[in-house]
Amino acid sequence: MVKVKICGITNLKDARQAIEAGATFIGFNFYERSPRYVTPSAAKRIMQSLPKKVKAVGVFVNETENKMLTIVRQIGLSQVQLHGEESPETVARLQRTLPVIKAIRVRKSFSTTELSRYKNASAFLLDGFDRHLRGGSGKSFRWDIALRAKRVGRIFLAGGLTPANIGEAIRSARPYAVDVCSGVEAKPGKKDPAAVNNFMRAARAAQKTI
Repeated sequence: MVKVKICGITNLKDARQAIEAGATFIGFNFYERSPRYVTPSAAKRIMQSLPKKVKAVGVFVNETENKMLTIVRQIGLSQVQLHGEESPETVARLQRTLPVIKAIRVRKSFSTTELSRYKNASAFLLDGFDRHLRGGSGKSFRWDIALRAKRVGRIFLAGGLTPANIGEAIRSARPYAVDVCSGVEAKPGKKDPAAVNNFMRAARAAQKTI
């Protein structure tokens, strides 16, 4: 089964709705320049109001290892997702404590050999490239790239996914998981309940065909 991660959660209502719709993971963005930034204390309050089985992923950009691990312990994150220029050594050290998803923005010159540098990562998140945004840009890339990348490791497919195209994306890339943020939003940081439900229905339907 292809897992679904709904990222950019900033409030309890959206978190509950994502879980009730069937998301496997929710994502909190701790990058202060992001319009979806949430403070660790706010994320902790959200998690305390959710079932203990909920899996939360912390999104970071070039953050120190000590601060990331402090936030992991404070909130009870199950994984971290790194969207910066973190070194393979940083990934390897963090991986000893919890699973690390290394995000890679797919440029035209992308090669799957880029992933091999981060061989210690538990998974890779492939996202559309934007010069200014680290994620949540709504930009996509060719899904056959993600299909080839599966030879290197588990793939989270991201970038421009919506209720309208998630079915084709899953059938084309057959990823371990899909990650959606802007594609189910009413505005940055606020989810659209109907879009979340439609996304989950389309994702489930697509899985029956692969």
